[in-house]
Amino acid sequence: MTHSRPRISKAVIPAAGLGTRFLPATKATPKEMLPVVDKPAIQYVVEEAVLAGLSDVLMITGRNKRPLEDHFDRNYELEEALRRKGDESRLARVQESSDLATMHYVRQGDPRGLGHAVLCAAPHVGNEPFAVLLGDDLIDIRDPLLSHMVAIQRKHGGSVIALMEVERAQIGMYGCAAVKPTDAEGVVQVTGLVEKPDPSEAPSNYAVIGRYVLDPAVFDVLRETPPGRGGEIQLTDALQALAAEPGLGGPVHGVIFKGRRYDTGDRGDYLRAIVRLACEREDLGPDFRAWLRRYVNEEM
Repeated sequence: MTHSRPRISKAVIPAAGLGTRFLPATKATPKEMLPVVDKPAIQYVVEEAVLAGLSDVLMITGRNKRPLEDHFDRNYELEEALRRKGDESRLARVQESSDLATMHYVRQGDPRGLGHAVLCAAPHVGNEPFAVLLGDDLIDIRDPLLSHMVAIQRKHGGSVIALMEVERAQIGMYGCAAVKPTDAEGVVQVTGLVEKPDPSEAPSNYAVIGRYVLDPAVFDVLRETPPGRGGEIQLTDALQALAAEPGLGGPVHGVIFKGRRYDTGDRGDYLRAIVRLACEREDLGPDFRAWLRRYVNEEM
């Protein structure tokens, strides 16, 4: 029964990537620290986890990622300077990131793929279900995808992945799920998964996006998963094994997401995310929208 399942409290955020698509900006700055308006992208992801009730956050980092730890730590000198100036508004915003969650960090010394990054979380997570949030995917807080996924996992057990319908020509950029319907609207059972298939061979148009709620059985499967596409240990391959044999760790369900998502790993979508979120801000939106209209009408 639902009440007997353990409460999910831990979130894992893989953040060891090199950010090569944003060079040279990411030569010395982690891509997760690139600002989306006036907050780094990674803070939006941590806020999403916290809003879903996951206040214990483990970040999988790598070399040159120390700014991530600094951002979620206290900066006493800056706080004291703002306090002396009486700038309570900025002081509150600086303290917000350090008060968000209980943060933990572990380095992925050898970057061997997303599956390997998730496996690095095993000692911290232990034998309980947990969430994985990819830092390149920003989900608008008005669309509580992760909370819905947690509820589905509490109901059915096993693992839950986020799916989004894309054009057939684009499916080769994603993990792709074979699915069958359930009685719940927007929820499907995943029967198979393949990483970045040829569009002509893809089992569906449902792409896996960067939100997962996983049964801890995934760790045992990942330990036995050989390198797959790109020579990396793919989380998709481990989830395929779980979907094919539900007895390993329960079924795999998919939540079909139709809300607002921003892919900040893509330069164009990163810029669109900034424009959309800035337009919706009460403090920035009116002036920015007016300028944007003038720019589009007069300059383009």
